[in-house]
Amino acid sequence: MKSLILVRHAKSSWNLPVQDKDRELISIGIESIKKVAKKAIALLPKEFTIWSSTAKRASQTAYLFCENAGIEKNKINFNDSLYTFDDSSLEKSIKKCDNNIENLIVFGHNAAITDFVNKFGDKLIFNVPTSGFVFIKFEQNNWADIQNGKTLHTIFPKEI
Repeated sequence: MKSLILVRHAKSSWNLPVQDKDRELISIGIESIKKVAKKAIALLPKEFTIWSSTAKRASQTAYLFCENAGIEKNKINFNDSLYTFDDSSLEKSIKKCDNNIENLIVFGHNAAITDFVNKFGDKLIFNVPTSGFVFIKFEQNNWADIQNGKTLHTIFPKEI
């Protein structure tokens, strides 16, 4: 069995004259991901691997999540292929995960995350909000074969 946690990056600024990949988090985003991380602690598997998009807002989100969930920041693996807004690209990256990894946490972007959780989970989610956390469990033992997952938990900032 495989489990996947997808976390959409926290709210970032559109008002700075920087490339999309360099956008930083704003204060409301920072506070939201801190709250989500603290609530998520009880749901996290004992062992897991963390992947993050290389975009600044995603990496900042991953760092803040780890800091507030008591996870060492050096556990984060950065992957440029996760800087995607397309669920097919996200799916390809996840399905390449080493099968020795049972539990994977991914920090990434919309629309890829919302589309992915609606394709692979069993709960329709109109939109995974910024700082949104979605936990999906799969019966399959190989990442390449994942399908028909069960959406076990969601944590959205406005619900906290």
